Amino acid sequence: MNVAIIGCGLIGNKRAMALGDAKLVACADINLNTAKGFSIKHGGIPFFENGEELLQSVDFDIVILAATHNALPQLIRKSLEYKKHVLVEKPAGRFFRELDGLNELAIANKCKVRVGFNHRYHPSFRKAKEIFQSGVLGELMFIRGRYGHGGRIGYNKEWRADPSLSGGGELIDQGSHLIDLSRMFLGDFTMSEGAACTYFWDMPVDDNAFLILRTATGQTAFLQATCTEWKNLFSFEVYGKHGKLDISGLGGSYGTERLSYYKMLPEMGPPETCIWEYPRSDDSWNIEFMEFLKDIREDRNPVPGIPDAIANLKVINTIYNKSGYDYNP
Repeated sequence: MNVAIIGCGLIGNKRAMALGDAKLVACADINLNTAKGFSIKHGGIPFFENGEELLQSVDFDIVILAATHNALPQLIRKSLEYKKHVLVEKPAGRFFRELDGLNELAIANKCKVRVGFNHRYHPSFRKAKEIFQSGVLGELMFIRGRYGHGGRIGYNKEWRADPSLSGGGELIDQGSHLIDLSRMFLGDFTMSEGAACTYFWDMPVDDNAFLILRTATGQTAFLQATCTEWKNLFSFEVYGKHGKLDISGLGGSYGTERLSYYKMLPEMGPPETCIWEYPRSDDSWNIEFMEFLKDIREDRNPVPGIPDAIANLKVINTIYNKSGYDYNP
């Protein structure tokens, strides 16, 4: 299949390097020099300054959307109108209502839309999902997750600190991954409580978010996303009545990716423990794209898709509104 990429920054380049047997045939970026540099790096493919111009000018099957959050919903809509399959970066928009009608449009035009929550495809989470689905954890009780980095010089001047572009700060950025991963294990949340706060960075968006999310049956996810974590951290714990999964690290500055499975014994006390470590480079981007190709070839419903993005953004928008961050246009 032929692929085009709209958004030629860091994530666009990661996507371009993870296409498997698909072929990159064109790119676009609102910064024409960025698009040109991307084109040169990836074999001199045609490049454009405008996403719709690309859609009009090039024949391809799949478009990857890696633009700023504010641009994503309209790019999804335009891509579907041109009957392209879409892989859109999380969170797919700033507000859940921006995604209204997109799932129906995709179905009507026989297109697939997958939302790029690549953390689901880290090796530790693939193994954790396998263990969970085996039933050995028993009924799940709660999840505890933390995700943090410390920013960088000038972080408060980047596009993620501009609510008109991002729709929020750390909650919509890394927090959306924690919400998605929690939904993967627990399902939909019917209650969302928490606070988004700005403690350190001089910016109009949050640098910390604290969430308590509950399902209809009372299962709880207790989550924190922060960009005041001075040593990068990832920790995600899944607690069942018969055991626990503990995922830590994401590689690189987050430390070696590791999954620990703790099996509760009948006599209780110290659990049986199995540990898997994944010291190799992150292959989640490759695995996620291969899953998208399967969605298309096997006519599968992509998960996560637009309904998952809407559920994620409903939680995010609720917390922002309760915290006094009025980002709604």
